[in-house]
Amino acid sequence: MPFNIDLHTHSFFSGDGISSPEDLIAAGRAKGLHGLAITDHNTCDAITYLLEKGLMRLDGQPVDNFIVLPGVEITTADGHLLCIGAELPYLKGKPAREVCEIIHERGGLAIPPHPYDLFRAGIRLSTLETLPIDAIEVFNAAATVGTAYTIVNTDDFSVKGILAQILKSNELTQKYQTPRDSLRKTWNNWLRLRRRKRIPELAAKDRSHNGD
Repeated sequence: MPFNIDLHTHSFFSGDGISSPEDLIAAGRAKGLHGLAITDHNTCDAITYLLEKGLMRLDGQPVDNFIVLPGVEITTADGHLLCIGAELPYLKGKPAREVCEIIHERGGLAIPPHPYDLFRAGIRLSTLETLPIDAIEVFNAAATVGTAYTIVNTDDFSVKGILAQILKSNELTQKYQTPRDSLRKTWNNWLRLRRRKRIPELAAKDRSHNGD
């Protein structure tokens, strides 16, 4: 049976999130997903939070028919890197190769998100080709490149082959987001950050992590 799982989400434990982990789970259920991974920036606090509330299991089994996978999005020295399926210590600023090795040592999967999106710290091709990664994110709702549209048209699933297909998405006239939509999302993210700063416990957490 195929599973529909969102492998890249952020909660209010992340610097750019405002939703509680419970809200993310509820949204996933409402969308008809079978599960999700919470991949907050440089923290696994949401995992501890959900385990304490009995909303996820570390053995990967579902709770009330919904799977929550442990994860984290690490800001490596080379760009952002997702870890799926494992908890990690604080690794911000470490080289991407070193982070990949730690992910694999802990039984997780290393997945670079939003490649080519340098505005959002995507890892460059010259570095990606040298990393022991397990997959590549080919669609990201916030990216300005229509990453999902041409990836199905290739038989070359090497790093270089997939990235070449992603680049071809620029040729499409219909993108996931129009420039106006992208501007609106940026504006809404700024408003969310302002709201976050008004929530005392989240503002205190931001200060304790020096802006992560």
